[in-house]
Amino acid sequence: MDIIKDVKDKYIKDDLALVVGVDEVGRGCLFGGVVACAVVLPYHRAYLLDEIGVKDSKKLTAKQRLVKISAIQSIVSDWCIAEVDNHTIDKINIHHASLLAMKNAIEGLSVSPSLCLIDGKFIVPNLAYPQVSIVKGDDRSSIIASASILAKVYRDEKIVSYHNQYPQYDLKNNKGYGTKKHLSALKKYGITPHHRLSFSPCQEALISATDFN
Repeated sequence: MDIIKDVKDKYIKDDLALVVGVDEVGRGCLFGGVVACAVVLPYHRAYLLDEIGVKDSKKLTAKQRLVKISAIQSIVSDWCIAEVDNHTIDKINIHHASLLAMKNAIEGLSVSPSLCLIDGKFIVPNLAYPQVSIVKGDDRSSIIASASILAKVYRDEKIVSYHNQYPQYDLKNNKGYGTKKHLSALKKYGITPHHRLSFSPCQEALISATDFN
């Protein structure tokens, strides 16, 4: 599965070279921050991620993602999760917030990689390491896919932890995305401190409804 073979000759000098995969989750949510995860491992160990059935987190069930967490963590050399909160998203926009989260995750690793594989079509600004952006990277690289799984599980669990505080928004089921029930609650109850005001449904709720708080 791993697309790294396409760039190996340019960036990878030996099989012990450290390769990072990074992905973000929560880009399209109305509630909460955007979360990125970076994983790093020697190139010669990347095949082990294929062997345990790592794939794009969106193609796995919640139970399957949970099962793979410990296996991924036992294979990679290190991993780091970074979050950019909703207030920062509102200030710098979701695109720049996603790239910032990925940059922070990579820089939070304990090692300096030879190459970073970035999910999407954009590279990470001001990153000190060589990098390659890969469109649909979470579906084309098991290294990126493993990062997507760790990020998805972390973010989902965090959003669900807010459910009892804000049950009206059905966060345990929608994980912060704009489902019909979530949108209906925004119209009825307004926003919480964790909603993204730069996203139009939240802007409309702020204008048309009494502030929930």
